[in-house]
Amino acid sequence: MKTILVTLLLSTCLHAVEPITAFTPNARVLFQGDSITDGNRGRSTDPNHILGHGYSFIIAAKFGDAMAERDLTFINRGISGNTVLDLQKRWQTDTLDLKPDILSILIGVNDKGKGVPMDQYEQVYDKLLTDTKAANPKIKLVLCEPFVVNHLAKTPPNGSPNADIVKRQEIVAKLAKKHGAALVHFQKALDEACKRAPAIHWIWDDVHPTYSGHQVLADEWERVVREFWK
Repeated sequence: MKTILVTLLLSTCLHAVEPITAFTPNARVLFQGDSITDGNRGRSTDPNHILGHGYSFIIAAKFGDAMAERDLTFINRGISGNTVLDLQKRWQTDTLDLKPDILSILIGVNDKGKGVPMDQYEQVYDKLLTDTKAANPKIKLVLCEPFVVNHLAKTPPNGSPNADIVKRQEIVAKLAKKHGAALVHFQKALDEACKRAPAIHWIWDDVHPTYSGHQVLADEWERVVREFWK
């Protein structure tokens, strides 16, 4: 009898998920960004592959189950290689026309790689957020900071090793404050994870997380969004 009770209690604890207030009934949650968000997602309506295999899938799977009665819709429109300039070109079709209630954006690492000037990065990003709020003044915005982690590091990092990325992180923080958005510090979350295991466990090429790294991103996203909209 004791064994049965312990098993039942353990099962209850494992399946207990604290709801996220921001996930209101029938809410549409859109994840936007580059390859980290793309996660090799399917381009058809096949529900088995439509969200890819990254942090957005983990979040959608967890709360699509835990909050099934709210009939949430999770959408992924990340595209590998995208910069903020690419987002601008497809913003109407891939964001505004989808009418999200919650919009999460992770963009910046390709802007560094492709040399998008800082002022242009900020101005275009700012315009996208302004246009989004004009289309839906009640939208909930989640801005995720871009990150870089040296996957060969032997000691825990303390911030991005790349000065360009640090500046873009500062811009994202500035825009989050300006537009009343939740700000997700992915860099810090990965830095903390590297205290538990080497960087290579979490990220395999300085930019793209492993499956364990994506869990770190999902957990931090969830924590921030839950706290921001209590």
